[in-house]
Amino acid sequence: MNSIANWDEVPLFDNEEAEAAFWLESRVDVRVMESAVAESGESSESITITLRIDPRMLSRIKRLARSRYLNYQSMIKQWISERMENELRER
Repeated sequence: MNSIANWDEVPLFDNEEAEAAFWLESRVDVRVMESAVAESGESSESITITLRIDPRMLSRIKRLARSRYLNYQSMIKQWISERMENELRER
């Protein structure tokens, strides 16, 4: 059984069968799940924005989020946060 220590280790899947096969052999490390929960609760104040996304892309995002036991909006915020940190580190 493979342990996922970072969300970057989870590939984008071409179909549900490939995704199911991956998750049969892989599990998310508890620390990764805990960090996702901790990050989602960092700010008590937030602003609502509107973001237009292709319906097929949103469907794939929702599927990925479900497989990780996350709300898709929280997962998107986590992705944005991680990318922002990477960009700031590279300066």
